[in-house]
Amino acid sequence: MLKKERFKAFVEHFGKKMPVPETELQYETPFQLLIAVVLSAQCTDKRINMVTPAIFRDFPTPGHLASSNFEELFPYIKSVSYPNNKTKHLLGMGKMLVESFEGEVPSTVEDLMKLPGVGRKTANVITSVVWKQPNMAVDTHVFRVSKRIGLVPLNSKTPLEVEMHLVRHLPAEHIHRAHHWLILHGRYTCLARKPKCESCDITHFCRYFEKQQLHKTKGIIPEGKS
Repeated sequence: MLKKERFKAFVEHFGKKMPVPETELQYETPFQLLIAVVLSAQCTDKRINMVTPAIFRDFPTPGHLASSNFEELFPYIKSVSYPNNKTKHLLGMGKMLVESFEGEVPSTVEDLMKLPGVGRKTANVITSVVWKQPNMAVDTHVFRVSKRIGLVPLNSKTPLEVEMHLVRHLPAEHIHRAHHWLILHGRYTCLARKPKCESCDITHFCRYFEKQQLHKTKGIIPEGKS
């Protein structure tokens, strides 16, 4: 299958299956989403959704974070990964939002990346989820699944390479949705160690599945299996 055909099949399938996909992080405002995404690095959405309600309640604005301190905020965050760094990031983020952005979450990737704890992936998440901008956040799921099903070259070595390739080949109006399509497919079907090919409904355009079938047809044992 040609790359153009694969992208077309990908958009058509998920456009029907998940026309309005959403992040599994729970939030109500851009500020709340920013907090949740910063905390979610190398941590599950389920865990983040357990700790953020108290943070949202007691630190409802950037000003509240800016006027807080490590000892006050840390107990809210201690159960997530890298709590020391994330506590410092949120405190610095609140201060910068107040001092440099009038207490508002900036709407560009460039400005968001100025905030403590905010890298390109987080900035892409915020701009694509909140403002539907055509930005592609590449986490481990997007990185794995986009290569496995054949949307990006297997030799893509960095998240930025994958991001640029997806943005270049996806219709702009679908990019903010495609981020969720790839994440959710990777989280529940195209698992890292044992993809659920038997229950997957995109095998008709999946490069990984095509190769597995070819191996079976030729009697070849896939690498790493015996």
